Amino acid sequence: MLSQVIPLIGVLLGAATSFFATSLAERTKFRQTMATRWDERKLDTYIEYVSCVKEAIRAARQTVEARERGADDSESLSVMEAAEARRSILFEGLVLLGDDAASQAAMVVNERLWEVLRRVRDPAGGSTTGRELGSSVVEALNVLHKAARSDLAIGKSYGGGTSR
Repeated sequence: MLSQVIPLIGVLLGAATSFFATSLAERTKFRQTMATRWDERKLDTYIEYVSCVKEAIRAARQTVEARERGADDSESLSVMEAAEARRSILFEGLVLLGDDAASQAAMVVNERLWEVLRRVRDPAGGSTTGRELGSSVVEALNVLHKAARSDLAIGKSYGGGTSR
């Protein structure tokens, strides 16, 4: 009887070991798949947000330059306002998906962009030229870029000397 129980215990132990090893491997694979999926979504969100901010800055510059030439600024002003509305929506996605450092950096971008847009909306408020416009926003965008790269672990090594 003992000669039959020992192999049976061995089979049960092997099955349990195989089950736990397979479960662990599947769980790890699932986590990696989810992390990759969210990283792709985060990257898209960062790119869309930054592109929209740059679009708003470009339209603000065009508005100021049109005023300097004495031309109609209504089209570029409309583009600027549309970009600002879209930026507001994209910011919510960034806050939901990004880490705290990226969210804080994006808030600084927002504040600096609002200042630029306020100055452009009120042409009597100051003598801003198109070239001067947006340099503080660009500085804030550089900080956001750095935070986004850190959040996405871009440039960090993961064993074997290769980057992800």
